[in-house]
Amino acid sequence: MTEPEASSRRDIWVDLLLYPGHTLPTAAAPVIVAAGLAVHDHVFLALPLFVGFLASWLIHVGGVFTDNYVLISEHPELPEHPELLAALKDGTLTLRGLMLAIAACFVLAVLTGPYLLAVAGIPTIVLGLIGILASLGYCLGPVSMTRLGIADLLFFIMFGIVAVAGAYYVQAAPVYGASAGTLLVPRALPLSAFVVGLPVGALITNVLLIDDIRDRKFDALKGWHTEPVRFGLAFTRGEFVALAVFSYALPFWFWLGLGFSPWVLLALLTLPEAISITRLVCTTDEFAKLRPMTRRAARLSLDYAILLAIGLAVFTP
Repeated sequence: MTEPEASSRRDIWVDLLLYPGHTLPTAAAPVIVAAGLAVHDHVFLALPLFVGFLASWLIHVGGVFTDNYVLISEHPELPEHPELLAALKDGTLTLRGLMLAIAACFVLAVLTGPYLLAVAGIPTIVLGLIGILASLGYCLGPVSMTRLGIADLLFFIMFGIVAVAGAYYVQAAPVYGASAGTLLVPRALPLSAFVVGLPVGALITNVLLIDDIRDRKFDALKGWHTEPVRFGLAFTRGEFVALAVFSYALPFWFWLGLGFSPWVLLALLTLPEAISITRLVCTTDEFAKLRPMTRRAARLSLDYAILLAIGLAVFTP
């Protein structure tokens, strides 16, 4: 009797709450791009990069847990995730347990602060606070990003700019001698640190748009002003296509405009998968067919990031 119950609880927490097929790739992708750029610029440091990734992933997971807590506590009548409602009913999942998990994620993320402060200074703490506020602000409160209708913009900025520049910073700061209480010298943060992550940010934003298309009826009932709720399917699909095109055009700019090696075009090897996902997103709005697309789109962002990072790192002047 106990083994099936334990298995059921594990399935609930891992498959439906932790959602590693979604959270791990999207948290890792910006960090991997930053690693590639750091190798190119001769500032790569594995330990600060790993600790920074761990903190960002914990913050991301805390936000996912918070999203599910808001759903099942404030909207128990909506069958958006019936498995969670069933688990709550039979005691496999409890709101208190979910609250403790949220707190644990953010506490563990904060515990990385002293190390990051010691090796990279005050800006890392500021970045961490911004991440926590963004994660909680996605769906929590009357002025959440979802209610304001700016969640997709938030995703693009956080995953495409902040996460990459932050991961680059925690590597470059020790190399250039920044310490707690001091600011990193400007030459350690080139323009490339703010732009090489943009295509990955666009692809991760598309992960969100797939969820928004799939859940649009539930989101409307929750009062969330997502793109499909505000502007309809056609507009959201147009945004999806535009972000995908943007992602696959930027490597040419990195090569021809920023002077990186043509190896950055390796990222284009993921184009067939991007086309396959885009075709399905633009031709169906069925929940069952779109649900696995989130995982595929998240994996696409990771594969793209890995290839782009290799392209960035393969030629180091």
